[in-house]
Amino acid sequence: MATALVTGGTSGIGNAFVRALAARGDDVVIVARDTERMTALASELEAQHGITVTCLTADLGRAEDVTRICDWIEDPAHELDLVVNNAGFGLHAKLLDKDALETQRRAMDVMCFAVLQLSGAAGRAMVARGHGRIINVSSTSSWIFSGNYSAIKAWVRSYTEALAIELRGTGVTATALCPGWVHTEFHSRAGVSSDNLPGFVWVDADDLVREALADAEAGRPISIPSLKWKTAIFLARLPVAPPVIRYLSNKLSSSRHKQ
Repeated sequence: MATALVTGGTSGIGNAFVRALAARGDDVVIVARDTERMTALASELEAQHGITVTCLTADLGRAEDVTRICDWIEDPAHELDLVVNNAGFGLHAKLLDKDALETQRRAMDVMCFAVLQLSGAAGRAMVARGHGRIINVSSTSSWIFSGNYSAIKAWVRSYTEALAIELRGTGVTATALCPGWVHTEFHSRAGVSSDNLPGFVWVDADDLVREALADAEAGRPISIPSLKWKTAIFLARLPVAPPVIRYLSNKLSSSRHKQ
């Protein structure tokens, strides 16, 4: 029986991962801030699937909490087959907004440095056992220029590709998951309106998780769920694309700041 750890596992994409892993019979370790919500989810999944769910309360914006989770991961008593670094939040702030600096710092702590630390801990533990999978949640936003969120997710993608290279030949793989617009509460919690988006841009969270797990198992360093988003990113990588991407990024950022 496999065991997987998911950060931010009580909501959004993280919750979809937790439910999919539990449904296939994996034991699950959930890392999140909301102990009550975590405990309720654990009770539900244990009763439904007959698995074991471990709840680790942690705020990944706090260095001491990240260190504690890293120590847990590297403890030989805890053998993990999969680690999903999903915890994060949207940024609805201008880059020149001095009042948003603390939010920007927290975003980088949670979505950059915590990812680096947790991936490193998982990588070391998995390499020692000769097998394992690491999935770091990036975004298709990493190919556009929408505030610091795009910059952070570009870092996650680049870091994960570098990690995948370093892990080559060890039996351990690293995959950057790059979702597009996914049907979760993420956007509303970030204060980003999605009411005007056409239906075809959306991806179902369960489909996304299924493709991500398959890509990780295949050792692919990048996972872009759905053909439509694979096509969009292929076009975004073309040499003629940057001016178009800058135009679309400007339109997207402008619409958000008007809300």
